[in-house]
Amino acid sequence: MGRETKETEENRKTRHKMVVVGPHVSIITLNVHGLNSPIKRHRVAGWIKEQDPTICCLQETHLSPKDKHRLRVKGWRTILQANNEQKKAGVAILISDKVDFKAKQIKKDKEGQYIMIKGTLHQEDITLINIYAPNTGAPKFVKQLLIELKEDINNNTIIVGDFNTPLK
Repeated sequence: MGRETKETEENRKTRHKMVVVGPHVSIITLNVHGLNSPIKRHRVAGWIKEQDPTICCLQETHLSPKDKHRLRVKGWRTILQANNEQKKAGVAILISDKVDFKAKQIKKDKEGQYIMIKGTLHQEDITLINIYAPNTGAPKFVKQLLIELKEDINNNTIIVGDFNTPLK
């Protein structure tokens, strides 16, 4: 009986901590296979509005660094991206205006294969990593990237993306 009481007390403490953690956060991720077509950008923007997530991560945007305006979606002013000059690869993270997000640090590569954002979301530390792994050598790429970013990865890290990795 004493053990059950102790476990119940632990559950109550855990539940209390969960309530304190803060508002609900939802993240969606999508490989868009290029956003140079206005029709496709319109469809993706509509999909984002319909899903209404806190954070939207896109891969394979195929945009150049000058094309940030092409990612605009009403209600999503925070747009962070990593792009390639040749309009290959490309990743982006869009954060809803409905949340309190402050970016503290951004790391990205010039090939548009990943972007990492460290910041606060509702006053809680968070690290987001959005990866688009190359079609060849994807497992090795992902492993090497995570080794390079290991100092930035902790319990508040969320890693999403298109890893281009077969199940076998």
